[in-house]
Amino acid sequence: MPRDHRPGKSIRVLLAEDQGMMRGALALLLGMEPDIEVVAQVASGDAIVDAALVHRPDVALLDIELPVRSGLDAAAELREQAPDCRVLILTTFGRPGYLRRAMEAGAAGFLVKDGPVEELARAVRRVLTGETVVDPALAAAALSAGPSPLTARECDVLKASADGATVADVAAKLHLSESTVRNYLSAAIGKTGTRNRTEAVREARQQGWL
Repeated sequence: MPRDHRPGKSIRVLLAEDQGMMRGALALLLGMEPDIEVVAQVASGDAIVDAALVHRPDVALLDIELPVRSGLDAAAELREQAPDCRVLILTTFGRPGYLRRAMEAGAAGFLVKDGPVEELARAVRRVLTGETVVDPALAAAALSAGPSPLTARECDVLKASADGATVADVAAKLHLSESTVRNYLSAAIGKTGTRNRTEAVREARQQGWL
Protein backbone atom coordinates (compact mmCIF):
# COMPACT_ATOMS: atom_id res chain seq x y z
CA MET A 1 0.00 0.00 0.00
CA PRO A 2 1.28 3.52 -0.76
CA ARG A 3 2.41 5.55 2.19
CA ASP A 4 -0.07 8.11 3.53
CA HIS A 5 1.18 11.46 2.30
CA ARG A 6 -0.45 14.60 3.68
CA PRO A 7 -0.70 17.77 1.54
CA GLY A 8 2.00 20.24 2.45
CA LYS A 9 4.46 17.55 3.54
CA SER A 10 7.61 17.25 1.42
CA ILE A 11 8.09 14.04 -0.54
CA ARG A 12 11.30 12.45 0.71
CA VAL A 13 13.44 11.11 -2.15
CA LEU A 14 16.48 8.83 -2.23
CA LEU A 15 18.61 9.17 -5.36
CA ALA A 16 20.94 6.38 -6.57
CA GLU A 17 23.15 7.37 -9.51
CA ASP A 18 26.83 6.53 -10.01
CA GLN A 19 27.72 9.51 -12.20
CA GLY A 20 28.45 12.37 -9.85
CA MET A 21 27.54 15.17 -12.23
CA MET A 22 24.22 13.56 -13.15
CA ARG A 23 23.43 12.80 -9.51
CA GLY A 24 24.17 16.36 -8.45
CA ALA A 25 22.11 17.84 -11.28
CA LEU A 26 19.11 15.64 -10.53
CA ALA A 27 19.30 16.41 -6.82
CA LEU A 28 19.50 20.14 -7.52
CA LEU A 29 16.62 20.16 -10.01
CA LEU A 30 14.35 17.97 -7.90
CA GLY A 31 15.19 20.04 -4.83
CA MET A 32 13.82 23.11 -6.62
CA GLU A 33 10.38 21.52 -6.65
CA PRO A 34 8.38 22.97 -3.72
CA ASP A 35 7.11 19.59 -2.51
CA ILE A 36 10.19 17.38 -3.02
CA GLU A 37 13.22 16.95 -0.75
CA VAL A 38 16.21 14.80 -1.70
CA VAL A 39 17.13 13.26 1.66
CA ALA A 40 19.84 10.83 0.51
CA GLN A 41 22.21 10.33 -2.42
CA VAL A 42 24.23 7.17 -3.09
CA ALA A 43 26.64 6.20 -5.85
CA SER A 44 26.57 2.39 -5.65
CA GLY A 45 23.87 -0.24 -5.53
CA ASP A 46 25.03 -1.83 -2.28
CA ALA A 47 24.36 1.44 -0.41
CA ILE A 48 20.70 1.78 -1.43
CA VAL A 49 18.95 -0.38 1.15
CA ASP A 50 21.01 0.90 4.11
CA ALA A 51 20.35 4.51 3.06
CA ALA A 52 16.63 3.80 2.75
CA LEU A 53 16.48 2.28 6.21
CA VAL A 54 18.27 5.29 7.71
CA HIS A 55 16.53 8.12 5.84
CA ARG A 56 13.10 6.52 5.27
CA PRO A 57 12.39 8.04 1.82
CA ASP A 58 8.92 8.01 0.32
CA VAL A 59 10.33 7.36 -3.16
CA ALA A 60 13.65 5.86 -4.31
CA LEU A 61 14.94 6.90 -7.74
CA LEU A 62 17.29 4.15 -8.85
CA ASP A 63 19.60 3.81 -11.82
CA ILE A 64 19.98 0.23 -13.08
CA GLU A 65 23.66 -0.10 -13.91
CA LEU A 66 25.36 0.77 -10.62
CA PRO A 67 28.68 -0.39 -9.14
CA VAL A 68 28.64 -3.51 -6.93
CA ARG A 69 24.91 -4.15 -7.25
CA SER A 70 22.27 -3.28 -9.83
CA GLY A 71 19.35 -1.02 -9.07
CA LEU A 72 17.02 -3.88 -10.01
CA ASP A 73 18.50 -6.15 -7.35
CA ALA A 74 18.27 -3.35 -4.80
CA ALA A 75 14.65 -2.70 -5.76
CA ALA A 76 13.74 -6.28 -4.98
CA GLU A 77 15.31 -6.02 -1.52
CA LEU A 78 13.68 -2.65 -0.87
CA ARG A 79 10.31 -4.31 -1.39
CA GLU A 80 11.12 -6.58 1.56
CA GLN A 81 13.09 -4.21 3.81
CA ALA A 82 11.28 -0.89 3.19
CA PRO A 83 7.85 -1.74 1.74
CA ASP A 84 6.56 1.82 2.25
CA CYS A 85 9.19 3.17 -0.15
CA ARG A 86 8.01 3.36 -3.74
CA VAL A 87 10.67 2.61 -6.36
CA LEU A 88 11.04 4.52 -9.60
CA ILE A 89 13.68 3.24 -12.03
CA LEU A 90 15.42 6.02 -13.93
CA THR A 91 17.88 4.81 -16.55
CA THR A 92 19.76 5.66 -19.71
CA PHE A 93 19.05 2.21 -21.09
CA GLY A 94 15.43 1.85 -22.18
CA ARG A 95 15.57 -1.89 -22.78
CA PRO A 96 12.38 -3.97 -22.80
CA GLY A 97 13.91 -6.70 -20.64
CA TYR A 98 14.85 -4.14 -18.00
CA LEU A 99 11.24 -2.97 -17.77
CA ARG A 100 9.94 -6.48 -17.20
CA ARG A 101 12.58 -7.15 -14.56
CA ALA A 102 11.85 -3.83 -12.85
CA MET A 103 8.15 -4.62 -12.58
CA GLU A 104 8.95 -8.11 -11.26
CA ALA A 105 11.18 -6.49 -8.63
CA GLY A 106 8.27 -4.37 -7.45
CA ALA A 107 9.13 -1.05 -9.07
CA ALA A 108 6.26 1.41 -9.40
CA GLY A 109 7.69 3.19 -12.41
CA PHE A 110 10.28 3.15 -15.17
CA LEU A 111 11.51 6.24 -17.00
CA VAL A 112 14.48 7.04 -19.24
CA LYS A 113 16.80 9.89 -18.30
CA ASP A 114 16.32 12.01 -21.40
CA GLY A 115 12.93 13.34 -20.25
CA PRO A 116 12.38 16.76 -18.65
CA VAL A 117 12.73 17.09 -14.88
CA GLU A 118 9.12 18.26 -14.69
CA GLU A 119 8.04 14.86 -16.00
CA LEU A 120 10.21 13.14 -13.41
CA ALA A 121 8.74 15.26 -10.62
CA ARG A 122 5.22 14.37 -11.77
CA ALA A 123 6.19 10.70 -11.82
CA VAL A 124 7.47 10.95 -8.22
CA ARG A 125 4.14 12.41 -7.13
CA ARG A 126 2.13 9.86 -9.08
CA VAL A 127 3.88 6.75 -7.78
CA LEU A 128 3.38 8.03 -4.24
CA THR A 129 -0.38 7.97 -4.77
CA GLY A 130 -0.23 4.34 -5.87
CA GLU A 131 -0.01 4.80 -9.64
CA THR A 132 2.37 2.91 -11.91
CA VAL A 133 4.27 5.19 -14.28
CA VAL A 134 6.02 3.72 -17.33
CA ASP A 135 7.51 5.38 -20.39
CA PRO A 136 4.87 4.68 -23.09
CA ALA A 137 7.31 3.82 -25.88
CA LEU A 138 9.18 1.43 -23.65
CA ALA A 139 5.96 -0.24 -22.50
CA ALA A 140 4.99 -0.90 -26.12
CA ALA A 141 8.44 -2.29 -26.90
CA ALA A 142 8.34 -4.59 -23.88
CA LEU A 143 4.97 -6.00 -24.89
CA SER A 144 6.15 -6.74 -28.42
CA ALA A 145 9.47 -8.21 -27.27
CA GLY A 146 7.94 -10.80 -24.97
CA PRO A 147 9.55 -12.30 -21.86
CA SER A 148 13.18 -13.36 -21.57
CA PRO A 149 13.78 -16.87 -22.93
CA LEU A 150 16.62 -17.43 -20.47
CA THR A 151 16.20 -19.27 -17.20
CA ALA A 152 17.56 -17.78 -13.98
CA ARG A 153 20.41 -20.30 -13.96
CA GLU A 154 21.33 -19.56 -17.57
CA CYS A 155 21.51 -15.89 -16.65
CA ASP A 156 23.74 -16.71 -13.68
CA VAL A 157 26.14 -18.63 -15.91
CA LEU A 158 26.25 -15.89 -18.54
CA LYS A 159 26.93 -13.24 -15.90
CA ALA A 160 29.69 -15.33 -14.34
CA SER A 161 31.36 -15.85 -17.72
CA ALA A 162 30.96 -12.26 -18.92
CA ASP A 163 34.50 -11.15 -18.06
CA GLY A 164 36.24 -13.95 -19.91
CA ALA A 165 36.17 -16.47 -17.05
CA THR A 166 36.87 -20.04 -18.05
CA VAL A 167 34.30 -22.81 -17.73
CA ALA A 168 36.26 -24.08 -14.73
CA ASP A 169 36.14 -20.63 -13.12
CA VAL A 170 32.38 -20.37 -13.64
CA ALA A 171 31.82 -23.88 -12.31
CA ALA A 172 33.80 -23.13 -9.15
CA LYS A 173 32.06 -19.80 -8.59
CA LEU A 174 28.55 -21.21 -8.98
CA HIS A 175 29.28 -24.60 -7.38
CA LEU A 176 28.35 -26.49 -10.55
CA SER A 177 30.09 -29.14 -12.57
CA GLU A 178 31.90 -28.06 -15.72
CA SER A 179 29.58 -30.16 -17.88
CA THR A 180 26.55 -28.45 -16.34
CA VAL A 181 28.06 -25.03 -17.06
CA ARG A 182 28.68 -26.04 -20.68
CA ASN A 183 25.07 -27.21 -20.98
CA TYR A 184 23.74 -23.90 -19.63
CA LEU A 185 26.02 -21.93 -21.93
CA SER A 186 24.97 -24.00 -24.93
CA ALA A 187 21.29 -23.45 -24.09
CA ALA A 188 21.82 -19.69 -23.66
CA ILE A 189 23.68 -19.43 -26.96
CA GLY A 190 20.86 -21.25 -28.73
CA LYS A 191 18.12 -19.14 -27.14
CA THR A 192 19.87 -15.88 -28.00
CA GLY A 193 20.54 -16.98 -31.58
CA THR A 194 24.24 -16.27 -31.25
CA ARG A 195 27.44 -18.17 -32.10
CA ASN A 196 29.33 -18.15 -28.81
CA ARG A 197 29.06 -17.11 -25.21
CA THR A 198 30.60 -13.68 -25.79
CA GLU A 199 27.89 -12.89 -28.32
CA ALA A 200 25.27 -14.44 -26.04
CA VAL A 201 26.27 -12.15 -23.17
CA ARG A 202 26.22 -9.12 -25.48
CA GLU A 203 22.79 -9.98 -26.85
CA ALA A 204 21.31 -10.74 -23.45
CA ARG A 205 22.57 -7.42 -22.09
CA GLN A 206 21.28 -5.54 -25.12
CA GLN A 207 17.83 -7.01 -24.54
CA GLY A 208 17.96 -6.22 -20.82
CA TRP A 209 17.82 -9.89 -19.79
CA LEU A 210 20.98 -9.66 -17.65
